[in-house]
Amino acid sequence: MSGGLEEALRSAVGAAHVLVDADLRAAYETDWTRRFTGAARCVVRPASTAEVVAVVRACAAAGVPIVVQGGNTGLVGAGVPTGGEVLVSLARLTSVEPVDAVEAQVTVGAGVTLEKLQAHARTAGLDFGVDLAARSSATVGGMIATNAGGIRVLRHGSMRAQVTGLEAVLADGTVLTRLDGLAKDNTGYDLTQLVAGSEGTLAIVTRARLRLVPLLPERAAALVAVAGTEAALELLAAARARLATLSAAEIFYPEGLELVRAYRQLPAPFAEPAGAYVVLECAARTDPTDDILELLSDCAAVEDATVASDRAGLERLWSYREAHTEAISTAGIPTKLDVCVPLGELTALVAELPATVASVAPKARVITFGHLNEGNLHLNVLDAGEHAEDVTDAVLRLVAAHRGTISSEHGVGRAKAPWLSLSRTPEEIAAMRRIKAALDPDGILNPGVLLPA
Repeated sequence: MSGGLEEALRSAVGAAHVLVDADLRAAYETDWTRRFTGAARCVVRPASTAEVVAVVRACAAAGVPIVVQGGNTGLVGAGVPTGGEVLVSLARLTSVEPVDAVEAQVTVGAGVTLEKLQAHARTAGLDFGVDLAARSSATVGGMIATNAGGIRVLRHGSMRAQVTGLEAVLADGTVLTRLDGLAKDNTGYDLTQLVAGSEGTLAIVTRARLRLVPLLPERAAALVAVAGTEAALELLAAARARLATLSAAEIFYPEGLELVRAYRQLPAPFAEPAGAYVVLECAARTDPTDDILELLSDCAAVEDATVASDRAGLERLWSYREAHTEAISTAGIPTKLDVCVPLGELTALVAELPATVASVAPKARVITFGHLNEGNLHLNVLDAGEHAEDVTDAVLRLVAAHRGTISSEHGVGRAKAPWLSLSRTPEEIAAMRRIKAALDPDGILNPGVLLPA
């Protein structure tokens, strides 16, 4: 590192928050999957928007690229360096303003974790609409950057739907601040929505104004055994038609169940194995258990089911689904693919996946789970070894053939940038490049992320 840049960064954030030593950088340089890693020039940890501005300006003046990182829970390599970048961690941007109960909104820093946001909202009698298993470490800034989804998209939508305003720093240090949170504001381009989902390539989010939802204290969930994907979709259709309080519909398969059971030492949920398993959850102001039980008794797709409404029972039931990610990671370094297809294509996609993977990686194991309502599958391929890129190519082309997208909620990152053309037309990619060039002409923000080189 040039001494001038190092001094400028120390001046901006304090010497204690410019990490140069390899041992101190290491925790930031490898992603959660352990598949993506690289050496940063240094790690910088600003604590305010003003400090982010100073860091960006110093890097821009030196011509040194920046990688932006939130909670480092990303799965597509967007938040870790490839070599030589300044890694800007937003983990210290943890400001939390009082909840505005009248507007049902709150303004928080980009480094606030989802778990902390949820707790803050709930103390005011409200809740946050997005939830996901990495709630203890995923941060608001990273969730906005990737347009994160999670288990409640069925009811509340993805992260974009929760963002009413934000503050962000452009590549030249300019600050965009739009935190009024107006319900209606039709004054030109919506820069807030442009930045959301841009994966740190257009601006660095430092604060966000977020929409909150009613806190629904009563929950009931069912773990349901069904014959397969087609039966799961039949159950979903019945649940959506009859359960006005439905807030989640998740799916997983026998291979994942066995992995989770071994990892968590869990008993078999049912006496007989099934072709697929669905988790349905309802949330309301009054106990929705009877509504779920009535649905289960009437729906022909149900082979077996167990229902819980107390906290311990809910945690036990959900553990069969939410422990998938940790169990898979414990079993090895997976090739993770987050895809989405129309519901009418879901059964065929699931059926064709094993043979598609086996054709390029015969020894690989495919563990599939996901968000049933959105046709969003998380495909985890273990033991792909040197065939990881071949697996990615084969699976993403299969998804595209089924009219799907190569990324549903994890982003494109570096992992899937070469396949962007499977989901976007040449005209769309060209337009995105023009936007990138207008806001970041020197290409210093997250180079190589989202847009193929």
